[in-house]
Amino acid sequence: MADGKPSKGSSGRSYRTGAGLTKTPRKVKGRKESSRRWIQRQLNDPFVAEAKSRGFRSRAALKLEQIDQKHKLLFPDAKVLDLGCAPGGWLQYASRRIGLEDGRGVLVGIDLLETEPVMGASILKGDINDDAMMAEMIRLIDGKADLVLSDMAADTTGHRPTDHIRTTLLLDLALDMAQRVLTPGGAFLAKCFRGGAERDALELMRRDFATVRHVKPAASRQESVESYVLATGFRGDRPEE
Repeated sequence: MADGKPSKGSSGRSYRTGAGLTKTPRKVKGRKESSRRWIQRQLNDPFVAEAKSRGFRSRAALKLEQIDQKHKLLFPDAKVLDLGCAPGGWLQYASRRIGLEDGRGVLVGIDLLETEPVMGASILKGDINDDAMMAEMIRLIDGKADLVLSDMAADTTGHRPTDHIRTTLLLDLALDMAQRVLTPGGAFLAKCFRGGAERDALELMRRDFATVRHVKPAASRQESVESYVLATGFRGDRPEE
């Protein structure tokens, strides 16, 4: 945390963050100040170190793990759709939880960026706003999913209202996909920056899910505006408008 208080990693270990930054990047010549700060945070982030030690591609895997441990989203044989899956940390964690390496469950991911393979997972490179890509995702998931994940966020501009609106548009796309493929009782977890523009999406979630809540795992930097919205207990097909 930013005040230097201890926080716990996914393994239960306590770490001191924020005020206790000690490592500095060795080669910073020519880098912007924001870039130097990002590198320093990475070097001193206990969750980055934990993720690396456990073979995860990113600290994001620990965010999903922490949310899953509390809310029990993943289970053996589950069918999972991961939107914005690069670099693959959520795919790695989900694959372990559903038993993918043992031939159990179904896991499909998509991202605009190239994503290294995860054993047993189907990974697409493309835009979820493309009808052909959407159709292919639905085919690969065999029409239905127990859980839809979205860690999508637009590239930041530095202008917070603009960044909020752009990320909310991705939330809307992810929610539309969730409404199409989720089985009754299914769940939806997506990145959601608070700021007002997300209200319509939240109202749709409250209509279609039994429970909607904001969650912020410990592995999310406390000073960040990043949070997630978790909707559970999908009620089934949307009513006719």
